Formats: sequence, structure tokens, C-alpha cells
Amino acid sequence: MVPRRRFRTGLTPREAVALQRRMGALVERRDRVGRVRYVAGVDSSFRGALARSAVVVLDARTLAPVEVRTHEMPVPFPYVPGLLSFREIPVLLKALRKLKIRPDLIVVDGHGIAHPRRFGIASHLGVVLDVPTIGCAKSLFVGGHDEPGETRGSCMPLVHDGERVGAAVRTQDGVRIVYASIGHRVSLRTAIRWILRTSTRYRLPEPTRVADHEAGLWASSRD
Repeated sequence: MVPRRRFRTGLTPREAVALQRRMGALVERRDRVGRVRYVAGVDSSFRGALARSAVVVLDARTLAPVEVRTHEMPVPFPYVPGLLSFREIPVLLKALRKLKIRPDLIVVDGHGIAHPRRFGIASHLGVVLDVPTIGCAKSLFVGGHDEPGETRGSCMPLVHDGERVGAAVRTQDGVRIVYASIGHRVSLRTAIRWILRTSTRYRLPEPTRVADHEAGLWASSRD
């Protein structure tokens, strides 16, 4: 899977922030998805100075994994809140290049436009690949919301600086919420629908749940 835009590396944190501000205008917040036959999940883990990223492609109808690719390399960027994409995307792109199946939709373990500059990792990855992406994060980064109901499918708007940037979503009865946001080429409504559609038994959607597992399997790269 080849990126459509160059991902810039070697930036200082200040330069990375400036790039996010410029590229945020490229995010498409309306649906341009098409038929989804394959949905992927991506996630990364870190061990000291090493990073490991995993991409798992699932059959969108059955949610059965059909391809898994991983990559390990030195951590390319320091940990800076709000700049997660510069830490993870270089490793993710290496894993994505190994794919034989091109996913039609990618669920990212992280935020999209629910970000101070409206350009979190889900948006950045989507713009670089020109693929529909959804942000599904486990914790709140910006904004606030009322508590959703306790039943599956309950959701409340996530608002930051007066703008709705996502939703707090209950994926199963009584479980902790997740945070849905637009990544690229999807509407918030579509993002919520796919998160619920792929969250069949657990709190997390199957694409990111399986990717999280694979990213944690160190020294077992599936090249």
C-alpha cells in the first residue's frame, strides 16, 4: 500500500505543529467511502527506543482477519502530546507497504479531528494515504461531553472550543466509552456507525483490538 502524499520526517516539534495547522485544511469531513469490502485496524506499541506497528485487514462482512503485517524500527520521534502521528506513522507506513490487500477503510487507535489543531493521527494517516479513516480513541484528549447512557449505541457529542469534534460512544452495555472522530473522507455519523458495527463483543472495535494485540507481539514480525 503506497502513500499518495509524502510523510515529512526529521521535523522539530515546532515544525510538526506548523505542518499540522497547514495540513488540517486537507481533511475531508464528508463521506467519500464507497463499498467497504476490507476494513483495517492499525496500532503501535513501544519498548524503550523501539517502536512496533501492526496493520490487520479484516473482511468487512465477517470481521475475520485476512492479512496481518507488522514492522519494528527505532522510535522516529519523541513523545510530545498532540504529535502522536510523527511518532507512529513512519512505522505504520512501513507495515502498510507490506500489504497485499488494500483496505477500503482504516480504523485508527487514536483521534482524528478531536485534536487541538483538528489533525490527529487518524486524519494525518488518512490524508497521507488518501484512504477513508476513522479515529477511535480509548481516552479523552480535548473537549468535553455529557455521559452517554449505559446501553450499547448510546452516544453524546464531544465538543471543543464550541465545535463538535467527535462523540463519546458506548460500544457495549455498561462498558467504558470510546471516542469516535472523523479521520478523513468520512462523516462523524459514518464513523460512529462503523465503530458500532465492528464492536461485536468487546469494548474496542475488532480492527483496532486485533491490531493492538499484534502490535504487542514483539520479536515475531510477520514480514
